[in-house]
Amino acid sequence: MAKNPFDWQSQLAATAYTSFPEAPHKPVIGITGNYGELTCKLAEGYYKSVMRAGGTPVIIPPLSDTDVIINTLEHLDGIILSGGADYDPHYAGEEPWPQLGTINAERDLPELFITQLAYNRQLPILGICRGIQTLAMALGGHVRQDISDIQGHNHSQEEPRNVATHYVTIEKDSLLYNIYKVSEHISASVAPLLQEGDRGRLLVNSFHHQAVDNPGPRFRVIARSDDGIIEAMESTEYKSILGVQWHPECLDDGLPIFQWFIGEAKQYRRTCDVHRRVLTLDTHCDTPMFFPQHVDFGSRDPKLLVDLHKMNEGHQDATIMVAYLPQTMPLAEHPKQYTDEIFDKIEAIVAKHSQHVAIARTPDDLWLHKHQSKKSIMLGIENGHAIEGSIDNLRHFAQRGIVYMTLCHNGDNDICDSARGEHRHHGVSAFGREVISEMNRLGIMVDLSHAGEESFYDALSLSSTPIVCSHSSCRALCDHPRNLTDDQMRALAQQGGVMQVTLYHGFLVKDGEATLDDAMRHLEHAIDIMGIDHVGLGTDFDGDGGIRGLASSAELLNYTRELLKRGFSEADIQKLWGGNFLRVMRQVQQHRTSAEQ
Repeated sequence: MAKNPFDWQSQLAATAYTSFPEAPHKPVIGITGNYGELTCKLAEGYYKSVMRAGGTPVIIPPLSDTDVIINTLEHLDGIILSGGADYDPHYAGEEPWPQLGTINAERDLPELFITQLAYNRQLPILGICRGIQTLAMALGGHVRQDISDIQGHNHSQEEPRNVATHYVTIEKDSLLYNIYKVSEHISASVAPLLQEGDRGRLLVNSFHHQAVDNPGPRFRVIARSDDGIIEAMESTEYKSILGVQWHPECLDDGLPIFQWFIGEAKQYRRTCDVHRRVLTLDTHCDTPMFFPQHVDFGSRDPKLLVDLHKMNEGHQDATIMVAYLPQTMPLAEHPKQYTDEIFDKIEAIVAKHSQHVAIARTPDDLWLHKHQSKKSIMLGIENGHAIEGSIDNLRHFAQRGIVYMTLCHNGDNDICDSARGEHRHHGVSAFGREVISEMNRLGIMVDLSHAGEESFYDALSLSSTPIVCSHSSCRALCDHPRNLTDDQMRALAQQGGVMQVTLYHGFLVKDGEATLDDAMRHLEHAIDIMGIDHVGLGTDFDGDGGIRGLASSAELLNYTRELLKRGFSEADIQKLWGGNFLRVMRQVQQHRTSAEQ
């Protein structure tokens, strides 16, 4: 007997309640809704394509209330910017051309807000037709109001949406080419064309008369039609963002794009889940250098790479914020007083935002704050010049709660020689020996980033506890005196210490621009030399650190995503995200406790 199609309770029981959990998790994809006739609506191709690709589609209504948008984004794993009417050129600071088509005033502002906020959070974004234009409008590109004077294809043709009308040429080294090259869902008539020569060609449909004419610095053009119109672009910043001018949701060959997108959404959710469980600590940032510029740590300040908003966007739990002192600061300018003023300012910032951030002095403090949904700031000193040649001043800063002191900076001081100095002590000075001994007794980590090789080996032999290099990289990959040789790295690991790979261009590559790939090369080289238990990340954000792909605290999710892609376990990711550094911190602080007993 045929099943009763109206017996919905039996259907529900047979699908949702035969096993537990009720349903496997599928990425939740928000699709911006179109607006017309007082209705939020969406063509079926969008949500059916998401479902076919393995996602869970939801519609985002065109509301410009940022509270609503932010709360929505917190529950999404990806955003699809859908097609629709033209953009009002006033949002680009332009007056409308006579040829401008129908604009949709209800959609423009909400989608510009959504795009910027999703971009800041590293959410995967797929822009379709109007959506690629949204990406350009929101993220530094430019949209041409009308392309009807360009001779070639009729980009606003009236054929049915499922009819492919013209070819686009795709760059072979592009994301889009690779999506189709490996797909099993593209038709046999098109697939061979994608694997011939230096470029590929794909049949698409087209329904627009605005178009991106400048992608801006955050994107590269990866496909054009034969008349030169930009048909696709991808992120240049290691973000999961793709824009296409056609409507793949209407084409039989469109599914591969959605399958790629759902895969990126799964990876985003997996990365966020890892950040929810592990403690993420950046061991070196120089944000206090910007305090004289009256920055606001509680706003998303464009001058800063580290603030509360960016830490939240990048799911970063904690940072060690240092008081940096230039080697050229004379004693007459009172380095100790200057350092105290920096710490006073940090404590004032924390007091102002006490619901969201707290000072941490121990590893246990960091975990407690994470469970309280608070960010943590630890205090450090970069350059022992701060103690003004006085052991009593070192004790003073221990009472203030510093967790490490970098012995020197770019020049010799009275403690030791710098990697960039004149080697006047040939290592650690007599006073420096006292400093290291007292740091051991006080439970302050000895940081040898910036130290010369003689100083490094002296300190390694003098310290009764493991030492750290809070922001250094590998000299074998970038021959800079600030970087550690393989022999130094081995000696550091043998003594139980850690090296934190830093994100300064000049310490990652000898010439040109460093990227996320270069940071990962240094990380993996350090692991090969030292072992997984002796490596981590010290970004040097706001102190010249920051590279493409890891440009600020907001992008630190990319670091974890890359570790996952390279097969690192969650336990190893915790080690690399500060676990190794905190092991040393705990050991150093326990040594202080033992000395006091």
